[in-house]
Amino acid sequence: MTYSRHRILILDFGSQYTQLIARRIRECGVYSEIRPFNQPLGDLQAQNICGIVLSGGPASVYGDDAPRIELEVLTSGVPVLGICYGLQLITHLMGGSVIPGERREYGRAEIEILQRSELFAGMGEGVPEVVWMSHGDRIERLPEGFIPLARSRNAPIAAFTDSTQRLFGVQFHPEVSHTEHGDQLLRNFLFQICKAEPDWTMGSFVDEQIDAIRSRVGDTRVVLALSGGVDSTVVAALLARAIGDRLHPIFVDNGLLRGGEALRVAKVVREQLRLDLTVVDASERFLSALAGIEDPEQKRKIIGREFITVFEEEARRIQNVTFLAQGTLYPDVIESVSLKGPSAVIKSHHNVGGLPDRMNLQLLEPLRELFKDEVRRLGEALALPDEVIHRQPFPGPGMAVRILGAVTLERVRLLQAADAIVQEEVAAEGLERSLWQSFAVLLPIRTVGVMGDERTYENVAALRAVHSTDGMTADWARLPYDLLERISRRMTNEVSGISRVVYDISSKPPSTIEWE
Repeated sequence: MTYSRHRILILDFGSQYTQLIARRIRECGVYSEIRPFNQPLGDLQAQNICGIVLSGGPASVYGDDAPRIELEVLTSGVPVLGICYGLQLITHLMGGSVIPGERREYGRAEIEILQRSELFAGMGEGVPEVVWMSHGDRIERLPEGFIPLARSRNAPIAAFTDSTQRLFGVQFHPEVSHTEHGDQLLRNFLFQICKAEPDWTMGSFVDEQIDAIRSRVGDTRVVLALSGGVDSTVVAALLARAIGDRLHPIFVDNGLLRGGEALRVAKVVREQLRLDLTVVDASERFLSALAGIEDPEQKRKIIGREFITVFEEEARRIQNVTFLAQGTLYPDVIESVSLKGPSAVIKSHHNVGGLPDRMNLQLLEPLRELFKDEVRRLGEALALPDEVIHRQPFPGPGMAVRILGAVTLERVRLLQAADAIVQEEVAAEGLERSLWQSFAVLLPIRTVGVMGDERTYENVAALRAVHSTDGMTADWARLPYDLLERISRRMTNEVSGISRVVYDISSKPPSTIEWE
């Protein structure tokens, strides 16, 4: 896949902020990609990069199992910026010394800039800089040829450079919003040090992807797993521009969707996108495969397997099909495929981690390096309808991961009825767009209640509403009490089988947005 000429690679050492680095750099108009810290040097050199960022991470560089890079990454002549652990790793590999600090430094801090440099251009003009720290170790001794650029109360060396080798490091996190002029520092690294140009836009992404798709697909045909959400619909529009009527979008009704979803999707795709859509009703097949399954990972993998099988069957009806297109995004990849070697996978995703060992179609995922908000901007560049671009995300496995425990037709219909109330009331309150997601979850417990003069023993529904920009992090939404009361009253009055409603006030992290 060919991208813009100017590219920044981020080597990931496990920081919770790594994705933020990529986002901040892209917001500057420079394309960036996250790669595992142990990416071979040959792979890096083959990618025509203009700069490298070493992320933070939880390890100590002097530990026996500390993640490290090849020394040649630092001596290749490509400018390198080390952030937090990255700064300490440069110090360690280049012959300096890192030791445990006398005290840890977390949260808001102030640094004093000691020396003017390209990295701090336009910053610290006679006043301390407010930054965000998150470290326990500190530099005891700099490598030969390095000079300190800044210090804080607990970090005598809070930034450094070896300008001859184009190596830079900061102990703080410029990518987080709490660092007052973090964006300026990143721009200095990109444009003054790396000499990058802001040549990555959604318009350029469209052109590059169209060329890449045409080159890879050739004269064959593509089937698209179209769900009706913003991701797969944007893929549909992009592929339609690239290969025209050689695109065959297929919508699978797996029986785990919101009520009336199949009709809504068919109407939008056929009438507004002018695409020839195939609708496959496989609801009985999916529900049968999920019978008795309670483990969420098994649910996801079963659903992924059934999806692929259905598409293979449908593809056999079309001549010369060799590719299956999906709307996989970067958060799906990050959460489903370990980029850091031994790190834990958060969850399997049916697009990424749940594919069978044998698949007769090659995967085509043109959005797999984008965040959700970037996909929305891409949708605008492709002139998609506003109602599609701003739709709330819906999980690929559907309501199977919002029904805790066994999935049955009865429980699906119960949740569909409860979720419809959430959607109606959130829309009536005018919050549909401001919320990242709002939905109901059916819990695997029953509680005692009373309706009229009778004792009841029925289901509990949880309400989930969050704010986010890309799905990597999220905060629970402070919904108005009146809205919560209406949703609860309607669910318990209108949905036979639900007698109690609770509200989820967990953020991500430590929780995920979906319950499974």
